[in-house]
Amino acid sequence: MSRIVAFVGNYQRPSKTRNLTEYVMRQVGARYGVTGPIYDLLDIVTPAGIALQRDDLSPEAQAILNEIEGANAVVFASPVYKGSYSGMFKHVIDLLRPDCLARKPILIAASGGGDRHALVVEHAMRPLFGFFAAHTVATAVYASERHFAQGELVAPEIVARVDAAITDLAPWLGREQH
Repeated sequence: MSRIVAFVGNYQRPSKTRNLTEYVMRQVGARYGVTGPIYDLLDIVTPAGIALQRDDLSPEAQAILNEIEGANAVVFASPVYKGSYSGMFKHVIDLLRPDCLARKPILIAASGGGDRHALVVEHAMRPLFGFFAAHTVATAVYASERHFAQGELVAPEIVARVDAAITDLAPWLGREQH
């Protein structure tokens, strides 16, 4: 049975990045019948902020990392801060075992205030997961402020991009549900 987990590098809830990730996870569930939890930095940020190594984390935070490492696929999403993912997002990624994402499908997504940050998924996130030898799916998703209305994703071009990214997960998540 396939398991998918999402990790959002966000400091607050609600957020556009969380809403984008929830949309992605709903679409994965509808298409493949695969569901899973969504975690935010808020779920582990306090212990992660002082954790120099994994053993410094609380048992709850370690369980979240174990769940990410044990998933068959992972959605990693981050808000854009000054042209990249947040430092705490990277810190949490640094606490993962170096081999845990090898050959695992990763869907990368980000959100930011404007379109000028759109390449963060290609120039910051994709190389990060390349270090782990992960299979980042070909289609990454970036949504800016203008793609949301009242916090919900509404832009047809981003909905289509999410659909393409989810299609890229097919070799790992199996056949579509009808």
